[in-house]
Amino acid sequence: MSLSLRDQLLKAGLVNEKQAKQAERQQKKQQRMVKKGQAEEDLSTQQAAAQALAEKAKKDQELNREQQEKADRKARNAQIKQLVESCRLPKLDTGDYYNFVDQKKVKRIAVNDLMRNKLSSGSLAIVGHAGGYEVIPRDAALKIQERDARRIVLLNTQTAAPDEDDPYAAYQVPDDLMW
Repeated sequence: MSLSLRDQLLKAGLVNEKQAKQAERQQKKQQRMVKKGQAEEDLSTQQAAAQALAEKAKKDQELNREQQEKADRKARNAQIKQLVESCRLPKLDTGDYYNFVDQKKVKRIAVNDLMRNKLSSGSLAIVGHAGGYEVIPRDAALKIQERDARRIVLLNTQTAAPDEDDPYAAYQVPDDLMW
């Protein structure tokens, strides 16, 4: 059978019999005064408990929100990874490169003439993926941009096709023309 707190304190020698009786008398006196209406009940402990409960609920809610944001970020990154891997164009091994700027540094990626023209016209885009760069179509780049705009390294504004009524369309601009 377990001993009451009073008996345990007495047995341990932390209080003597006189102190234990005095504390018990004081507690009974307080209870009688509360019943008669002469003293107010001590509500500070109840208020402190309620406040602690409210703070715990607020802390739990904040923790829950952070976990939800983390899960959302993880889901967006998985969607972006899936989009890039499903839509990326194959890597080329050519001596021709397309230069672009990423975080104030000039980077380059191997391209052919068709890819260069499409990158310049905005039909293709370059995204950062797994520590490297991938070339993807514009529509996939726009979907990625909705989820995380920082992943898009290069997405030029799309230019219209050449005008059919252009009188100079038949004339080619020479590559060696110096201005």
